[in-house]
Amino acid sequence: MNTDAIDRMMRWAVFLSVIMLSGCTGLEVDTQSLLFPKFHRSEVFGFVAGFGTTFAALPDLIKMLRRRSSKGMNPMMAGIMGGFQILWIYYGLLIVSRPVIAWNMIAVVINFLTVGAYFRFARIERTKAKD
Repeated sequence: MNTDAIDRMMRWAVFLSVIMLSGCTGLEVDTQSLLFPKFHRSEVFGFVAGFGTTFAALPDLIKMLRRRSSKGMNPMMAGIMGGFQILWIYYGLLIVSRPVIAWNMIAVVINFLTVGAYFRFARIERTKAKD
C-alpha cells in the first residue's frame, strides 16, 4: 500500500469514529471518577487483564523497529485489531468502564504504530529493491 491508501484508511477510521460518537448525545460520563477515586475490584482485574492484552502486540512493533524491516510482518491483523479496539473504546464509554477505555486507547496507538511502521519500512524496502 502506498501513502495515499494509508491516508484513505485513516480518513475512513476518523469518519467512522465521528459517526459512532455522534450517537452519544445522551451519554453522561462521570468525569470526576474516571481516573482516580473509588476503584472497584472488578476494575482492578480489568486493568490487569487489559495490560496483558494491550501490550501483546508491542513485541512485534519493537522487533520491526529494531530490524528496520517489514519482513515477516503482516499489518492486516494490527489494522483489524486497531479498528475493533475503537469499538471497544466506544463500549467502554457506554458502560463507563475505566479499564476498557484506558487499555483500548493505548492498544489503538500501538496497533496503528505497527501498521504505520510496516508500511514505512515496506516502502523503503521497495525503493531499495528498485535501485
